[in-house]
Amino acid sequence: MRHISERLVKMGHDVTVAARKLPERKSLTHNGVKIVEFDIKSGSGFGMSSVHGLKGDTRKYQDFLRNGDFDIVMTYAAQQWTTDLMFDVLDEIKAKKVIVPCGYSALGSKEFEDYYKKMPDYLRRFDAAVYMCEDYRDINFAKDHRLKNSHFIPNGADETEFSEPLSPGRKRELKKKYGLRGLVIMTIANYTGEKGHKELAHVFKRLPIPRATLISAGGMTPQPGPYFGYFINDVDRINKSRKFPGKQVVLVDGVKREEVRDLLKLSDLFVFFSNIECSPLVLFESAAAGVPFVASAAGNSAEIARWTGGGIIVNSKKMPYGRVAVNLNDAILQISKLAYNPRRRRALGKTAHHAWEQKYTWEILAKRYEKLYLDLLKQ
Repeated sequence: MRHISERLVKMGHDVTVAARKLPERKSLTHNGVKIVEFDIKSGSGFGMSSVHGLKGDTRKYQDFLRNGDFDIVMTYAAQQWTTDLMFDVLDEIKAKKVIVPCGYSALGSKEFEDYYKKMPDYLRRFDAAVYMCEDYRDINFAKDHRLKNSHFIPNGADETEFSEPLSPGRKRELKKKYGLRGLVIMTIANYTGEKGHKELAHVFKRLPIPRATLISAGGMTPQPGPYFGYFINDVDRINKSRKFPGKQVVLVDGVKREEVRDLLKLSDLFVFFSNIECSPLVLFESAAAGVPFVASAAGNSAEIARWTGGGIIVNSKKMPYGRVAVNLNDAILQISKLAYNPRRRRALGKTAHHAWEQKYTWEILAKRYEKLYLDLLKQ
C-alpha cells in the first residue's frame, strides 16, 4: 500500500490512506500521501475483522467512504476492518470501488463460514478485484463463482532499495559486525509460529555443511504466544552445543530495514518455510537482491519461483485451511545442492534480478494500478 500510494502521488494523483490511529505516528502525511486515522478496536480482543466484532470509529470511517470526494476507493485485504466495514456501505459509495483480497486465509474455517457465504455478493458490487496470484485461493474463489471483474497485478520489490549491489566495504562491515562465516543463509519473518522458524532450525542443524551462518530477521519484541521463545531455545542449542561446530544463528531486529536489506544482499541463500501466505513479498525481495531462494509452497511461492526463475520450491504437504508443511528431508536436500554449487546460485540470482527489473519493481506495478484506475473511470 505504501509503495503504490507514494508512486501514485509522484505521478500527480491525490492519495489518502485510511489507517488505524497509532500513538507513535508523528505526522498525517508521508511522502505526499495523506493519512486519515480512525480509532478502531477489536470487539472481542482477537482479530480485527467483522467476525470478531469491531468498535470505535466505525461509523466515522463509513461516513468517510460515503462522503469523501474520491474517484477511486481501493481496500486492501479481506478479513480486516477497512474492508469489512466497507462491505456494509458499498452501494452508498459514489467512487469506483476496488478490492485486493490478499488470499482469504480463513476460507474454509467454521468461524468464517457465514462471512464467505456473503463474499461473492460483495465482490460483484466492486468495479474491480485485483489478485496477486494467478492460481491461489482468492482468485480461484472468484473463478468458482464466475465473477467477471477480476484483474491480475503481482507483488514486487522496491527499485530504490535493490537496483544497486552491495559495496565491498559495506559487505566487510556487516560480516565483521555479526561474525558471519561459511555459507550465509537468511530468513526474514516475524515469530508468529506460522513462518517456518521451527522447520528451518531443524533443517539448519542437519545440513551436511561444516561452516554456515543462519541470519534470522524479525520482530525482536515477542508476539503473543510462545513461538519466539521456542525459536530462541533452538538458537541457543545450535550456538552453544558442541554437536554443531561451525554453525551459528544470528538474530537481527527486523525493524532495522536498511541493515536487513543489506544482509539479504550479501547472503548466499534465502530460505522461507512459511506455513501460510498469499504472495510473499520477501521472495520478490530475494529475487531483487539477486539471491536464490528455497521456499515452501505456501501461497503462490511456486508461481514466484517460475516468474523470476530464481527459486526452488520444497516438496510441501497440504494442510487444513490453506496451510502447508515442508518435507524436511527434501528441504535439507535442496539447500545442500545449492550450498555446494555456487555457480548454480549465481545463475539463479542473476536470472531472478533481471526478471524483477523487467516486471516486478513497484514503479512498474504502480503504473499498472494507475492504468486500471484510469480505465475504470472511463466506464
